[in-house]
Amino acid sequence: MENEDALEFEAATWAVRRNTGLDDEGRARLQAWLAADPRHAAALDALTATLQGVQQMPADAAARLRAGLPQRSVTRPSVPSRPARWLPRLRPLLPQAMAAMVALAVAGTAWFGWWLQPTFDQAYATARGQQIRVTLPDAAAGGSALQLDTSTQLQARLYRDRREVRLGAGQAMFAVHSDPARPFQVLAGALRVTVVGTRFSIRHTDSGVDAGRTVVAVEEGLVRVQRLADANQQPPAAEVTLGAGQVLAIGGKDDPYAGTVSSIAPQAVAPWRSGRISFNQTPLAQALAEFERYGNTGLVVHDPAVAAMTVGGSYGQRQYQRFAEFLPQLLPVRLVQRDGVTEIVAR
Repeated sequence: MENEDALEFEAATWAVRRNTGLDDEGRARLQAWLAADPRHAAALDALTATLQGVQQMPADAAARLRAGLPQRSVTRPSVPSRPARWLPRLRPLLPQAMAAMVALAVAGTAWFGWWLQPTFDQAYATARGQQIRVTLPDAAAGGSALQLDTSTQLQARLYRDRREVRLGAGQAMFAVHSDPARPFQVLAGALRVTVVGTRFSIRHTDSGVDAGRTVVAVEEGLVRVQRLADANQQPPAAEVTLGAGQVLAIGGKDDPYAGTVSSIAPQAVAPWRSGRISFNQTPLAQALAEFERYGNTGLVVHDPAVAAMTVGGSYGQRQYQRFAEFLPQLLPVRLVQRDGVTEIVAR
């Protein structure tokens, strides 16, 4: 159970962030924080009332309140990496010190607002068929390494007490630099993945036959995965810890809230890094959609029964013609040329 200092600090943080405006990601994280402990809502209400009171104070009164903070925190924003360790020094000043912190944040000149700002904020995107490698500046000598697959959108933000990556769509491989003082979190769809140092991949699709599906696969180390509260009022789920060779798949059209953990050889995680696509009892329509992520295949399937047939095997990302040639040997189908495309129909 978190101590009162940490609870008040988090409540003050959320009060200020909510006052300045939250995006969809921020609102989801706030709901998850509120649902995690019944004390959180009461603490947030109290700090929100304090914030409103500070905003209505005359300027000279707010200045006097800010003067109640230790001088070091105003003139030298050298805040320790763990705010909860700093807060006990303010115990004799609470709740006045918390009010002063809020006043500083409203004024825009305090360390509190400074602390909330990222030190690094960068968006990355790959085009169809493109892959890129990125090294984040989260370590003095060699930071966390990211490899983005085709058609991937990703936002990386580094804060003084944590590191956050938002995977909007696509898939990426992460080799995280270990830093226990700054946990590394990836937000993808309805999932939050938390690590300290490990190698893992995440895939999230926002369109196509597996729209809304998120898959986490661990190559090395441990990660903690939690489904957050969402717009459909589904409450946060308990955390699931995944080790090397484990995969968690959640979401999609058919199972929006269920999660399934399965096994995989660690060396088989993210085969796209070496230019391969692997199928294992994969519906044909989904296999074709995967090839389409890397380029135009000219292959289509309209018959739902044919689209549901499953395939397996490993192929180069652009070996769709070879894949199509094998299909009549693997499935009861044939290839028909129509209007400049190749349609896969029942034999």
